[in-house]
Amino acid sequence: MKEDLIRVLLVEDEEYDVLRTIKTIEPYAERIKILDIVSTGRHALNLISAKQYDVVILDYQISGGLYGEELIKKIKILEKSLQIIVITKMTLNQTDLILANQILNSGAFWFGTKNPTDIEESIYQQTDFILAILNAFEKKKLEEEKDKLLYEKKDSQDKLDSNIQLMIDEKPLIGSSTGLNRVKEQIKTYAATNTSVLITGESGTGKELVARNLHYKSDRKYEKIITLNCSAIPENLIESELFGYEKGAFTDAKSGKLGLFEQAHKGTIFLDEISELPLSSQSKLLRVLEAGEIDKIGRNKKYNVDVRVISATNKNLKELVIKREFREDLYYRLNILNINIPPLRERQDDIIELINYYTKFYCSDLNIKIPVYLKESLNFFKNYKWKGNIRELKNIVQRLIILKKDSIDLTTVKLTLDSYDDRNINFQQFFNINEESFSKLKDAEKEFRINYCEYARKISKNDTEAALKLGLPPSNFYRLCKEIGLK
Repeated sequence: MKEDLIRVLLVEDEEYDVLRTIKTIEPYAERIKILDIVSTGRHALNLISAKQYDVVILDYQISGGLYGEELIKKIKILEKSLQIIVITKMTLNQTDLILANQILNSGAFWFGTKNPTDIEESIYQQTDFILAILNAFEKKKLEEEKDKLLYEKKDSQDKLDSNIQLMIDEKPLIGSSTGLNRVKEQIKTYAATNTSVLITGESGTGKELVARNLHYKSDRKYEKIITLNCSAIPENLIESELFGYEKGAFTDAKSGKLGLFEQAHKGTIFLDEISELPLSSQSKLLRVLEAGEIDKIGRNKKYNVDVRVISATNKNLKELVIKREFREDLYYRLNILNINIPPLRERQDDIIELINYYTKFYCSDLNIKIPVYLKESLNFFKNYKWKGNIRELKNIVQRLIILKKDSIDLTTVKLTLDSYDDRNINFQQFFNINEESFSKLKDAEKEFRINYCEYARKISKNDTEAALKLGLPPSNFYRLCKEIGLK
């Protein structure tokens, strides 16, 4: 395999020393080639800016005003990996290291004193000089490889950071109300720590979204965030889900299983609905928080994990502690830092922004033209109670978008609501229910159909539109009205 040619720039202002340098290198011409020879520092810098070299052989004292340490530093600024071999006529006492330190500290790879002028065949002891050039070339390659790896790592890091930012941007915390701004500030502060965080708030306020923001803005962002809804796992399986088990730990354990804490090692685990965690598992979770150890089913040896625990609940854990339904010591371990997300009804300033965001989102997703919200409907949204919080808002917006209307008025909005306290037809009227009388199911069903069809007609321009709203062909709607006695 042919070795790489070492490209040399010679900076020397004395013709005699130029010839001696050429003679020293000549026997190794197949490996080392002097591409250019210049006599001034400025000329050398111009060439280094325009061409590629591996090694510079530099006379320490040259004419032109730019030489020595100043020239070495300027060369290294232009090309950091370029290696510089310095030769000098100056007499150097072996005990005087001042000059040596100056030359090497300025960025030179090697230096040596020229042979006396009566030695015509070489500039320096040939073996050492050639070895210095070869070593300088190898150092250049190593530095270039290191720079390449650092660049690739930075490029990879930049892409990873970009992907993480994209994940945050795709599911942002929308709003600028005082309450939400407080949450955002807490996320920023708490993300810089590894301490446990308890997120509290009503159902649908976005607790998982806050947990993900905490993770992706922390130093653990390059590792996994594992999510577990504690209410979704049967009590007899929660322990193996969290901590895993070894092969043969029980009858059906034909292979081992990594628990979620092992999977989240170096990262974050998010325990949603933590209030539903069985008491039998709470003590083991406490051990993880206190000692970083997990008890894996079927293994006697303790296993250490490094996991940040973020938990969330829509219940009052203090009350559960008083009722002895939740361990007090675990409560304090989980609740070192707390983020309380205010309900949407307390974030009036965010409601319209949320409506607009999810309208654009669902319109883009469904390829539907963005409708215009009339002022009356926006005012209604701002004063609506939002019992289901952002989850309810997203659901209502999605329904409105599916209607494919150019504009959305108050009547259309009310149609999409699961409950509305000020409807023209209230619950008792709608189902004909009161304390004095209670209809049989057959009669109640007929009454429901009558009221529902009447209401559909009331909010529609004609029977055809009413039929479409009910999801019926007009002919079927006509037959239904006739059947239940509506004209």
